[in-house]
Amino acid sequence: MKSTGIVRGLDKMGRIVLPMEIRKMLHLVDDKSFVEFYTDADMVILKKYTPACIFCDSADDLITYCDMKICKNCLSKMNAQAVVQDEKS
Repeated sequence: MKSTGIVRGLDKMGRIVLPMEIRKMLHLVDDKSFVEFYTDADMVILKKYTPACIFCDSADDLITYCDMKICKNCLSKMNAQAVVQDEKS
């Protein structure tokens, strides 16, 4: 992790503005991009949000089921396990 040298203060509501340079660098588009918050000791880390599979965190071949993202690989594993469970019944 490297420092950008950019320092911003919080407003009365606790908000900060992401500098234009960082938004451009990460291709963050107003109203269409999201950031994810992480904490580690005394650090707050912002990461560009990329939808990923709820099971394996893969961002490839995602489908949406009940508002959750699942990759096709995990879906096929679940289907295979369901078949095995049905055969045992």
